[in-house]
Amino acid sequence: MNRFLAVFIQLLIALPGAFLVWLASFFAFDLTSMLSTVAAIAGGAILYGATSFFLQQRFVRKHGLTRKEYQYIRRNLTEAKEKISRINKTLLTIRHISSLKQRIELMRLLKRIYSLTKHEPKRFYKGEPFYFSHLDSIVELSEKYAFLSRQLTKSKELNRSLVETRQTLDELTKTVEQDLYQMLAEDIEDLHFELDVAKQSINRKKELELPDESRRSK
Repeated sequence: MNRFLAVFIQLLIALPGAFLVWLASFFAFDLTSMLSTVAAIAGGAILYGATSFFLQQRFVRKHGLTRKEYQYIRRNLTEAKEKISRINKTLLTIRHISSLKQRIELMRLLKRIYSLTKHEPKRFYKGEPFYFSHLDSIVELSEKYAFLSRQLTKSKELNRSLVETRQTLDELTKTVEQDLYQMLAEDIEDLHFELDVAKQSINRKKELELPDESRRSK
């Protein structure tokens, strides 16, 4: 579920609940205004937490995961988000104009995979090579490249290293593209299946209509 929507629902339940707790504490239990306020805050916090837990459980069940699996995926997604942020900041410091398009494409792919997994956590298992190998390689290479590219004096060896690093990053971009494709492979197969069924249905309809058209032409 969208984080903003989840917080909105939690507040929608917690705030009125806190108000009702205050009214009950003040009028029904004859507590002081201060104690009623404390009870209302505690009640609202409990309702907010309970709603958060319920929404999370609902999200987990919807995607066919156990709570333990979901917590494991969330931890890895948190780490991945930090790595992607590091890569983004690093790539922005690189002034090599010719590789700008490649860097933009790389960031687009990284964010797409992260967003896809965040909204459909079960896809994480199909993207494990990305999260446990390819992403770390991109972090390391991009940071080393940025560091070397900032050096004022560039020898032939340094320039050669920069070229090789750019080429490797380009290869990693293609690898990440394959990672994304792998995560979407079943959806693509399902789409092809649905397209084949739709085409067969259209062809059968055309075959059934042919006799009627020929009769009308006579």
